[in-house]
Amino acid sequence: MALNDTVARVTDRIRTRSQARRGEYLSRMRRAGDDGPQRAHLSCSNQAHAYAATGPDQQALATGRAPHLGIVTAYNDMLSAHQPFETFPDVIRAAARDIGATAQVAGGVPAMCDGVTQSQPGMELSLFSRDVIALAAGVALSHNTFDAAVYLGVCDKIVPGLVIAAATFGHVPSVFMPAGPMTSGLPNEEKAEVRRKFAAGEVDRATLMRAEMDSYHGPGTCTFYGTANSNQMLMEFMGLHLPGASFVNPNTPMRTALTRAAAQRALAITGLGEAYTPVCDVLDERAFVNGIVGLMATGGSTNLVIHLPAMARAAGIELLPQDFADLSAVTPMLARVYPNSLADVNHFHAAGGLGYLIGQLLEAGLLHEDVQTVAGMGLDRYTREPKLDGDAVAWGPGTDHSLNEKILRPAGDPFQPTGGLTYLHGNLGEGIIKTSAIAEETHVIEAPARVFDSQDAVKTAFQAGELDRDVVVVVRFQGPQANGMPELHGLMPPLGVVQGRGHKVALVTDGRMSGASGKVPAAIHVAPEAAAGGPLARLADGDLVRLDAQAGTLEVLTEGALNRAPATPDLSANTHGIGRELFEIFRRNVGPASTGAGVVV
Repeated sequence: MALNDTVARVTDRIRTRSQARRGEYLSRMRRAGDDGPQRAHLSCSNQAHAYAATGPDQQALATGRAPHLGIVTAYNDMLSAHQPFETFPDVIRAAARDIGATAQVAGGVPAMCDGVTQSQPGMELSLFSRDVIALAAGVALSHNTFDAAVYLGVCDKIVPGLVIAAATFGHVPSVFMPAGPMTSGLPNEEKAEVRRKFAAGEVDRATLMRAEMDSYHGPGTCTFYGTANSNQMLMEFMGLHLPGASFVNPNTPMRTALTRAAAQRALAITGLGEAYTPVCDVLDERAFVNGIVGLMATGGSTNLVIHLPAMARAAGIELLPQDFADLSAVTPMLARVYPNSLADVNHFHAAGGLGYLIGQLLEAGLLHEDVQTVAGMGLDRYTREPKLDGDAVAWGPGTDHSLNEKILRPAGDPFQPTGGLTYLHGNLGEGIIKTSAIAEETHVIEAPARVFDSQDAVKTAFQAGELDRDVVVVVRFQGPQANGMPELHGLMPPLGVVQGRGHKVALVTDGRMSGASGKVPAAIHVAPEAAAGGPLARLADGDLVRLDAQAGTLEVLTEGALNRAPATPDLSANTHGIGRELFEIFRRNVGPASTGAGVVV
C-alpha cells in the first residue's frame, strides 16, 4: 500500500523544519562513530579502574576485542513495573558470555511512581524526573567504555528520559528492554466504580483499599493503557524493542528468552561487526511519525504528547502540536484498552497485540515501512510473533486477524475513523484533549467557569456541593514553570460524580492528566501557562467557556474577560519540601508544554 498522503506530507514537513538541527546532530554522531569503539583509546589506568570488579570478565576486557555492553537500569523494588529488572543484569551478562562478549551495569537512573505520588507534593517532581533520568543515564555512559547499550525501563518519565539519553549518545547502538505487564487482577472497570463510590461517600476506605490492592497485585506494569504501556507500544513502533517484546509478562520463560535475545542483538550491531546500527539512524523523523500514528491508533496516553517532542529534540527533530493533530485526523482507532474499554493490556496482547496492529497500519499505508530498527531494516519485522524454541526465541508469522474485535479491529472496520487525541486552540491558548475515552455527547461543553489555583481547592468545593451544576472547572498555575506540571488525576473521581449526576462538566488546565484520565472531557497542557501570563491567568468565576473537541477550539466567550490583569497567586508553597527546593533551576529554565516542557533539551 502506498504511503498515506497526509503521513507523507507531515513527515516531509518535519524533515524540512528540522533540517538544520538534524544535520548538525547527525554530523556530531558521525564524528563520534568514526572514532570507533572508545575502550581502545583509554589509558591502562582508566581501563583498570573500569574493569576492577568484573571478576571472570576482567581478563577478557583487558586483552580482548569482543564487544562490551553497558546496562542502564531503572531498577528499584518499590515500582512493580521495575522490580523484575533486579535479575536482568545476571541474565544479560550470561547472554553476553555465551557469545564471547561482556556486559556491565553502567549505572542506575531514578524511577518514581506517579501512582504513589498522585495528589501528593512529590508529584511536582514527576515531569522533571524525565530530565534527571536523561542526565543520570548520560553520566552512566560518560565513562566511554561501552560498544553498545541496553536500557531497562518501563514507566511514565523513565522511558522518555532514557530515549533522550540514547539519542544524545546516538552513535552508540542501543536496545530497549521492557519488563512486561503484571498479570490481570481486579477488572479496571470494577476498580473505577469503587473509586467513584468512595468519592461519593458510598463505600468506606477499607473497601477502596481492598479494590486497589486487588488491582495492583504483583510485579509488572499496571495493566491499564496509561503512560507506561503507551511507552511500550511506542518503543515497538519506533523500532527500539525487539518485535513482540512489549507485553510479555515478567518472570516467564519467554520474558527471559527475549531479554537474552535483546542483549545478544545489541552486541551484534556494534561498530566491531558488519551490522553497525547506531541509534541515531533508528531515531529519524519516520520513526517519530510512526510513534505518533501508533499513539493515535491505540488511544494512548496524553503524556506522550509532551514526551515525544522532547525525545525528538534530543535527536535533532522538531515536532509541533499540529503534527499530532494532522496525523490523528487520518489514523483510525484500532484498539480499545482501559480506560477506553473494559479490556486490559493482557487481553489486548492475546487478541493479536502490536504485531497485528502494526500489520494493519502498514497495509493501510499509515506507517513508514522503510525504517531502520534494532532488529534490522524494515518495520514489517514487527508484524512477526516471538515463540520459544527450547530456551531461545524465534520469530514466526503473527496472526492475520483479530482474535477479539471488541478489543482490536482491522483498519477497514475501526472503532472510530480518527485518532484518540485532538489539538485545541483559541483565545485561551493551545492544548490537547483525549477524546478516545469520553462519550461523543461530551465532546462539546459550554458552561460557566469555576476557577481554582490548586486541585485541593477543587476537592474542597466539591465536598461543599459548590460544583453540583453545569461547570467548566479551570485549574491553573499547574504548568511546568509554576510547580513542575503535576498530573491532576485526583480530580477525575469528584468531577466524574458531578458528571454522573447529569451535569455538563469539563476540566481546563495548564497541568497534566494521567494516561488513564477517565470519562470527563479535559483540555490539558494549555499553553502559554498561567504562570507565564497565559490567558488562563485572566479568567474569573462565571466566565462562559467553550471546549469544542469537534472543532478543535478552546475559548472564553465572555466579552472583556481577557482584558483583565493576570492573577498572581502565591506559589511559594510549591518551592520547598519533598525535594522541591532542588528543582528551582528546573522551574526557571523549563520550556513550554507545547515543545515538550524540556529542561535539558
